[in-house]
Amino acid sequence: MQNFEQFLLDNLPTSQSIHPTYERALQDMLKAGGKRFRPALLLGVVKAYNPLMLESANYAALAIEFLHTYSLIHDDLPAMDNSPLRRGHPTLHVSFDEVTAILAGDALNTYAFEFLSNAPFSDEIRVKLIRELASNGGLGGMVLGQAIDCYFENKPLKIEEIKILHTNKTAKLIAASLKMGAVIVGRDDMAEKLYDFGIKLGLLFQIQDDILDVTQSSDEAGKLTNNDEEKNSFVTILGLQTAVREADALADELNSEMCNFDESLSGELSPLLTKYINRHKE
Repeated sequence: MQNFEQFLLDNLPTSQSIHPTYERALQDMLKAGGKRFRPALLLGVVKAYNPLMLESANYAALAIEFLHTYSLIHDDLPAMDNSPLRRGHPTLHVSFDEVTAILAGDALNTYAFEFLSNAPFSDEIRVKLIRELASNGGLGGMVLGQAIDCYFENKPLKIEEIKILHTNKTAKLIAASLKMGAVIVGRDDMAEKLYDFGIKLGLLFQIQDDILDVTQSSDEAGKLTNNDEEKNSFVTILGLQTAVREADALADELNSEMCNFDESLSGELSPLLTKYINRHKE
């Protein structure tokens, strides 16, 4: 991922203008770091099957990171989670102001697709990648999940409804990252299988986040914790112990499915996935 980090720094969004802080706001949360989990998934699939395409695949990985970062900027806004901290760094509406944060998020959202449209792939592959990113990150995916999450604050949902919420809000973009890797290397035979695996992985990722929200400090998490009391989180609805059991069961299922990966895919993804699949146990 060191190569990806350098690629990110070399391709930060720029916009020179009379605005004194706009360009810095576009770059601020990207340079703050983060797990880079979604790009790592995409690049892991590509490296498993065609390492020669890794340099080109960085374009798709960075487009995902642009979109994901926009979603975090908006998620932290006063109208949503009203969080002052993200990636161990003040959120944009704190560093700048709310208007700048909204517009920086808007810009990163659209720039993700502009950047991806210039990726060095065939037109057919570019269209497929843009479609995956848009459908999973947009109105029927991540944005839908956020809309459900905000609308049902202080209105407890059933556990199956919570899974629908977080399948959209979190899991679909994680699943899309794996599928987009398969599209890049021409492994259409594996695309849907990896997508389905990614949905389960994304749900586990969200349960773990909910667990860590009540077991870690803000300094440890790099973001405001104990902030989900009014939200439909897995811990809020199920309680901590039941949420941990749910995470354990899903982790066991994913570990079992990983055993069926071929040698190339297992070699690239298992170290990363094992770390994240078990992070709620640390």
